[in-house]
Amino acid sequence: MKKYLIILLLFPLFIFSQKKASKELIEIKKFQKDLNAEYLNPKETPLRGDNFTNFKEHPFFPVDLKYRVTAKFTRTKNAQPFELPTSSGKTKPYQEYGKVTFELDGKPYTLTLYQSLDLIKLEKYKDYLFLPFRDATNEKETYGGGKYMDLKIPKGNTMVLDFNQSYQPYCAYNAYDYNCPVVPEENKLPVEIRAGVMYQDIYHH
Repeated sequence: MKKYLIILLLFPLFIFSQKKASKELIEIKKFQKDLNAEYLNPKETPLRGDNFTNFKEHPFFPVDLKYRVTAKFTRTKNAQPFELPTSSGKTKPYQEYGKVTFELDGKPYTLTLYQSLDLIKLEKYKDYLFLPFRDATNEKETYGGGKYMDLKIPKGNTMVLDFNQSYQPYCAYNAYDYNCPVVPEENKLPVEIRAGVMYQDIYHH
């Protein structure tokens, strides 16, 4: 009888965890679908010529929820504007917004979040945060210059980082028309982040 009672008590928890996992998977699949749609849209895609004609969809790492982490968020006080170097050798105005600390495989890591001083002038992007990062997959399975994540200003002192929703910068596909922020040294992770968009170096940049 005790065995069946335990099963009955645990069953709602199992259902809850399944629903939570399903919600997370739905979010990731939507990200993948939207990203593919953007690159297939001639008005939005960074791809040109044969690269656009031959594009079908992005290669993605298998979804792995271990790369969806809850991070501690600390806002930066008295942040000063600075010029962030870009892939073209020019700069773009940014400011540090805060830092996020999280664990992956039991080890702590910290990354810095930024705000584009150009984008925050637009209503659509007033709560937008930019997370550029590099990891040990770069130049192997992902773009050598690193990857990006788009985030929103959190309401509290935690935020979710889902690396399954990380992507390559436009200049990975078209270095001639796009000018992408370079990942700062402080945002280089010494581990592999096997999540998000993979990269096939076929774009002749």
